[in-house]
Amino acid sequence: MKVPATVAAIITTDQPIEVLMLPVMVAGPGAERRARQTRSVDLLVGHKLEYVRLGHAVVLSFTGGRQVLIETVAHLDSRHGRVDIEPGEHPSDALATLLGDVVRTARARDTGELELTFGSGATLLVGVDPDFESWAVTGPGNVLMVCLARGELAVWDPAAR
Repeated sequence: MKVPATVAAIITTDQPIEVLMLPVMVAGPGAERRARQTRSVDLLVGHKLEYVRLGHAVVLSFTGGRQVLIETVAHLDSRHGRVDIEPGEHPSDALATLLGDVVRTARARDTGELELTFGSGATLLVGVDPDFESWAVTGPGNVLMVCLARGELAVWDPAAR
């Protein structure tokens, strides 16, 4: 079972401060680790990209309550060429060109990379980090797929039980 948590800094001061709260994934005992093999991510197929949130993590939000969280370098190949998307303080806004586009195929490669192709022909490839979680996909019914360090996948799917 996925247990949401947040991390916050507490500082005592007389001045107003901004507190940055970052989501933290905490794996519960219900996570199933998957063998390394190409795996379809059907819950994204046929859904339209509604908005993109840029920052230390890039969030792609699709129709039907589906989301992709990107925390490592991704590569967008489209008719405009190739653009590297790196989460952080100054991420590229090239993903905005996909707004309104529909996911045609979605899969987790056997290497752990997430590959999304869109109706426009654009392809988004999210890489794998050797030390940290790289990406996550969430969907209805508390479905969660996380790419762990080195490309191993952990999947929580209550409907599959």
